[in-house]
Amino acid sequence: MAQSSTASSRFVDAVQRIQPRLKLIERSMREQLTAATAPLPQLGAQVLGSGGKRLRPALLIWAAEICGYTGPRCIQVAAAVELLHTATLLHDDVVDFSALRRGRPSANAIWGNRRAVLAGDFFYARASSMIVEDGDQDILWVFANTIGCMAEGELLQLAGSFDIGVTEAYYFSVIAYKSAALLASACEAGSILGGVTRAERRKLAEFGQELGLAFQLRDDALDYVAGEEQLGKPPHGDIREGKVTLPLLLTLKRCAPAERELIGAVLKSAARIVETEGEAPDLDLGPVLELVERHRGVADTIRRAESHVNRAIAAIAAFPDGRVKCDLIAAAHFAAGREH
Repeated sequence: MAQSSTASSRFVDAVQRIQPRLKLIERSMREQLTAATAPLPQLGAQVLGSGGKRLRPALLIWAAEICGYTGPRCIQVAAAVELLHTATLLHDDVVDFSALRRGRPSANAIWGNRRAVLAGDFFYARASSMIVEDGDQDILWVFANTIGCMAEGELLQLAGSFDIGVTEAYYFSVIAYKSAALLASACEAGSILGGVTRAERRKLAEFGQELGLAFQLRDDALDYVAGEEQLGKPPHGDIREGKVTLPLLLTLKRCAPAERELIGAVLKSAARIVETEGEAPDLDLGPVLELVERHRGVADTIRRAESHVNRAIAAIAAFPDGRVKCDLIAAAHFAAGREH
């Protein structure tokens, strides 16, 4: 606990140092909604006002800085990256039937699924326009490729839902595409602004990718052990939605055949609830949660997250030491040590 508290404190200090630029990024995002027709301004204000760590813009700023760039282009490109992330959240909440986002009613809960999906499309469009306006073909290619990766990751996750036969390789493909790709792209876009070599670009993209894997692993672990106040939504959502994440995968590998059948039965019940939109009896998750704890599913997921942090730090070893490198390392440790 003390170690994660220290990681969080260092990350907060690092973010505080770039707060003036993060405020400009926030303003740039909100400006994309000013000329939009109703209910987009209200919907956008709800989504953007729910807060968030703004990790992706921060990573872009630090990646650019460590490559020697501190100019104004960071603001527009980082705002586009965060708008893209916001678009995925709008769509995710629809796909996952989520009524809460960061402790507040989700956009789909207020305006309905159709408006939430269309608002996500609008955010994708505005983010893409901002990248086109920047005019850098390399950043445009990275951005377009990332959108494809994230969509593929979502489809992979849906295809593997409620399936106890999902492999670790499949799971890591899902989180690499769905979650880590955008963090990798934020870091690579920052390096492109810095005008460094392709080899250096690859190293910063690798840093973002490994950090993104650590972040998602921690997220999947927290879903099993954190409460609603920490998560900003009801816990154990992954099981209810049929997502076979690493804590459950590790448990399935280690448990007895009868225990595996029990988990499979719970997932089948979860699938029926999703199919009937919640009209089936609620799930008793207690036996599955006990198995995950007994077989160290959460503890070993956290350990895996820490190993990806080490790989992230190794990826930027050749970059110059100093405050910016320390900020990037603080972000990596935060990814694996955060409590919400």
